[in-house]
Amino acid sequence: MKTRFAIWLLLAAPLWPASPGARLKDLVSIEGIRDNQLVGYGLVVGLNGTGDKRQTVFSSQSLTNLLARMGVAVSPTAILVRNTAAVLVTANLPPFAQPGTRIDISVAAIGDSTNLQGGILVLTPLKGADGQIYAAGQGSVVTGGFVAGRGGSSQTLNHPTAGRVPSGAIIEKLAPSIAPSNRVKLQLRQADFTTAARIASAINQKFGSDTAQPAQAENSALVSVDTPAAYKARTVEFLSELENLSVEADRPARIVINERTGTIVMGKEVRIAPVAILHGALTVEIQTAFRVSQPAPLSSGQTTVTPDVNVTAKEEKARNVVLKQGASVEELVRALTAIGSTPRDIIAILQNLKASGALEAEVEVI
Repeated sequence: MKTRFAIWLLLAAPLWPASPGARLKDLVSIEGIRDNQLVGYGLVVGLNGTGDKRQTVFSSQSLTNLLARMGVAVSPTAILVRNTAAVLVTANLPPFAQPGTRIDISVAAIGDSTNLQGGILVLTPLKGADGQIYAAGQGSVVTGGFVAGRGGSSQTLNHPTAGRVPSGAIIEKLAPSIAPSNRVKLQLRQADFTTAARIASAINQKFGSDTAQPAQAENSALVSVDTPAAYKARTVEFLSELENLSVEADRPARIVINERTGTIVMGKEVRIAPVAILHGALTVEIQTAFRVSQPAPLSSGQTTVTPDVNVTAKEEKARNVVLKQGASVEELVRALTAIGSTPRDIIAILQNLKASGALEAEVEVI
């Protein structure tokens, strides 16, 4: 497989304006205000013969239990239904979700059902980690795939055994969210001491005074903020102003390499120590041709096959580049492309630079 392209993100390009910083709401989350995961076990009915088979015993047991609650007594061993499938139902409960609000749910078969297309999810309670019911789901299942044909001639697209029910669950109980109080804790999505210190400094500059500094960085992932006296009764307005503060986040120098596609992404913080790069290629080609040796007619000789081996070595002229102290990522890119390096060559050069200690960045291969 040949890859002949590379993608470079030069965050320090001189033609681009300086970044004004990111909003605080994009860098942190507020402790206690988060989603909660829900899960439930249910039945999908109305399938066109693609439901669970006899081997999946719990689907027939669930169906008989459902019928028993409706006043119909049937033994699990006395029924054979292929239009029903046992499924697991999952959903995310948003923070401060109010009863009556609808949310999307995901449905996935757990038996040997081959297709959930056209099925209807029967009323299913959804529970949280504490075992309490927070929502109830029901509705038509929308699958992202299908199965066409039958027998040995069939075509399957995506995953027909999993689907979604848009707005299929109704919230029945308030989400277990913690309301903001006089002290707010901001959790950094990417822990970094420099970013935490900058966040605390920006909040103190906005809401602090000579006698009171409301924000304090406790560690690389947590910043505590005391609600100012002027906002004691207006916590929501205070959080809104916090979220819209601009802070320039600090990121570690990192190079991300995708060897499958030849993609290389580098940040502006990458620095190169003084180093000389010598790059070339040596190609050795070995060809073997088999020749047949045929004896003269009426002679006592035998027909033999003799190999003819030809070895050819070809070495490209070495290409070199020298990087001085404090070389930037832009100079590195220009230098590597100047010597005609392909994405594969550049990946090898970057890994060798990291091994030699000349590359002051973290190399991540995905």
